[in-house]
Amino acid sequence: MELSDLIQTSQVENVRVHCPFKPPMIGTLCVSSHHLLLCDASVGDRDKREDIAELWLLHCAVDKVEKSVQNIGRLQNTENGQEMDVESGSGTVTLRCKDLRVIHMEIPGMEETLNIARSVQALSSLDIVTLSYPFFFRPPGYSLGHGWPRDTMENFYHKMRAETDDWRLSEVNLDFKICPSYPAKVIVPRICSDETLQKAAAFRQAGRFPVLSYYHSANQTALLRSAQPLFGTAPHHCKHDEALLNAALMEQSSGFIIDTRSAQEAKQARNEGGGTESKSRYRNWRVLHRPLERGHALQDSLVRLVVTCYDPSIGMTRWLSKLQAARWLSHVKEALSTAGLIAECIERECANVLVHGEDGTDNTLLLTSLAQLILCPESRTMDGFQDLIEREWLQAGHPFQLRCAQSGWSQSRAQQESPHFLLFLDCCWQLGRQFPRALEFNERFLCTLATHAYSSEYGSFLCNNEKER
Repeated sequence: MELSDLIQTSQVENVRVHCPFKPPMIGTLCVSSHHLLLCDASVGDRDKREDIAELWLLHCAVDKVEKSVQNIGRLQNTENGQEMDVESGSGTVTLRCKDLRVIHMEIPGMEETLNIARSVQALSSLDIVTLSYPFFFRPPGYSLGHGWPRDTMENFYHKMRAETDDWRLSEVNLDFKICPSYPAKVIVPRICSDETLQKAAAFRQAGRFPVLSYYHSANQTALLRSAQPLFGTAPHHCKHDEALLNAALMEQSSGFIIDTRSAQEAKQARNEGGGTESKSRYRNWRVLHRPLERGHALQDSLVRLVVTCYDPSIGMTRWLSKLQAARWLSHVKEALSTAGLIAECIERECANVLVHGEDGTDNTLLLTSLAQLILCPESRTMDGFQDLIEREWLQAGHPFQLRCAQSGWSQSRAQQESPHFLLFLDCCWQLGRQFPRALEFNERFLCTLATHAYSSEYGSFLCNNEKER
């Protein structure tokens, strides 16, 4: 399929664009295979200007397209002096973007308005990864430089080896057959063989067996993550999974398992073959239930928040009540509170911690990354924060393509969108507000990460796991 086939009108003159935080622009609107481009032609000689105002917008950054047209009939004299009806009109195309901007384009001509709207709608709805912009991005003379880190797992392990030899870098998942959503290399207890890991993986949902997330060198404790155990409808146990968790305790006598579901949800999952670790089989581990919202509930919370923020008709009192009803800040509070509990267990109780929910790809990663941000000063630097996102979100298997397919303007309930990564960035922003000197990066960097998570202009956030990438 050629993307150009989806473009019904490629260029329109005299388009007025209203974009947040910028004055209105009038110029030529161009539709390419991956971008909307408007070049402001309202000021002076273009050849003499160095600061020509332009708007570049990726089609995949558009969450929702709205249009309205006004048909105006007018008369035009023909060559023989007779009058004839000529169809004219104008329209407005509103683009609600995944970064929550709203862009209005006033377009002369009813047909041009409809064509632009249909073109953007078609190009922004493509779900074929190989047709996305990173596969076509070839700027001349561009040097990548240091770039985004890609080998953080090996670097992380080599730093650990200077402090402990109780863990090893396993290549049991080198071909992604054990766990499709894990990276090729994972850090596990040294005394556990690859055979033990394979059998433990068969006992965990989607093969996500317990692996090391963070090593706290101050007291030799560890933070681990996994998915839920699979006890089956006819309950059974797995001695290899038990051996793996006992080995992960190292010199500690006991540890904590943070289950991101309520006790009732875990019990219901047990009836469906899942559940959480039992006291009788995992005697040295204590289970704590700290429920966090998942899936549609979290997505609905973001949608309600966006609707509240863009509603100009409500007063301050009603706005505050609607903000509270959206529950987004409640989700932020619960995530930070649970991450603080994990940090306290590791730092003050000197205990190892395992975090899991059901799949281990959403709330689990949210908590392990926030706990590291609290515990590890290096994670609060610019480079360390990039390493953290690479290791705990991208390589750990957060399904960005599914979760970030649509943003806060989406009303769809049939998809798998969920703003867990956006919630993580908001939690980071809240930590930065509470401790202004603690972070080496600011909110502009967090906003940039949010934008790229939903549009992935350069491919860092494409696909759902390392195997797909």
